[in-house]
Amino acid sequence: MNYAEAGVSLDRSDKVKNNIAAAVKSTFGPRVLGGFGSFGGCFDGRNLGIDPVLVSSCDGVGTKLKLAFQSDIHDTVGQDIVNHCVDDILVQGAKPLFFLDYIATGRLQDGVVEGIVDGLAKACRENGCSLVGGETAEMPGMYPDGEYDLAGFIVGVVERENLLDGSRIRPGDTILALSSAGLHTNGYSLARKVFFDKAGLDLESRLDGLNGTLREALMAPHRSYLNSLLPLIEEKAVHGLVHLTGGGFQGNIPRVLPEDCDAVIDRDTWEVPALFRHIQEIGQIDRSEMDRTFNMGIGMLVFVPSERAEELARRLADAGETVHTVGRVEAGSRSVKLLG
Repeated sequence: MNYAEAGVSLDRSDKVKNNIAAAVKSTFGPRVLGGFGSFGGCFDGRNLGIDPVLVSSCDGVGTKLKLAFQSDIHDTVGQDIVNHCVDDILVQGAKPLFFLDYIATGRLQDGVVEGIVDGLAKACRENGCSLVGGETAEMPGMYPDGEYDLAGFIVGVVERENLLDGSRIRPGDTILALSSAGLHTNGYSLARKVFFDKAGLDLESRLDGLNGTLREALMAPHRSYLNSLLPLIEEKAVHGLVHLTGGGFQGNIPRVLPEDCDAVIDRDTWEVPALFRHIQEIGQIDRSEMDRTFNMGIGMLVFVPSERAEELARRLADAGETVHTVGRVEAGSRSVKLLG
């Protein structure tokens, strides 16, 4: 017997590595040392700042991958995982340095890993981040044919004086909100159950208010807010950031609130996009459950001093963001109050 008869083809693996080499190298900056295919990715850490702090994070795409399998579109989930990780470390003020991926599948299929890596590389280039390494694991018997799992790992840097840990947030601050592109990477198990199991729809279905098919709405890539927010972070105009992921408002806002502050969010200050309204109506889901599961059209919350709120909202809009003034900070005990 040989390895291929057991389901693992080293020839397929070598072919994939050759196919993705150009995309990976397209993300390399001058700090990347060595070439493609080393055992470890090397990054020049000299002169990263006066007092640099490294910030790291990892995450996955979740059951949004099921839509990639169904539609045979794989580059967008590659963008998802990079942008999600970029936003996670941005909340602490960090800009990305390098990224690594992990792709596990039962059997390597032509074009799939290449598509994922094309998406990874595209998002890395857009975020000024180098894709310095990764792992592609072929594990027959672990995953059904045509399926895979995807995880990402990121390291970024922030000057210690710009590190955002929530301690700058104070009563009286204004909370701005930046629009999401859709569900981003959370709530897909519930969304799939509502649309496909309960309503009997498919990916090519069209619903009122959606610009395109259900597939296009559900697979819209997770947005990165790096380029819009980093200039404000570096001038210390931002007191705190919240990346709205799983857990929604009440699960994520307390992660940055000081113990003596409450966040008050007025749900009447923005129009919830049609995609979320359809999920709620078809699934007959309570608003409280929607708010806990989905981002409801808001991808990032920005805590700013009230006296600069109008100016900063205008600058974010000029940077291409759709901005809403959604709330305020009050004295309290680290709770979240949802009005409306």
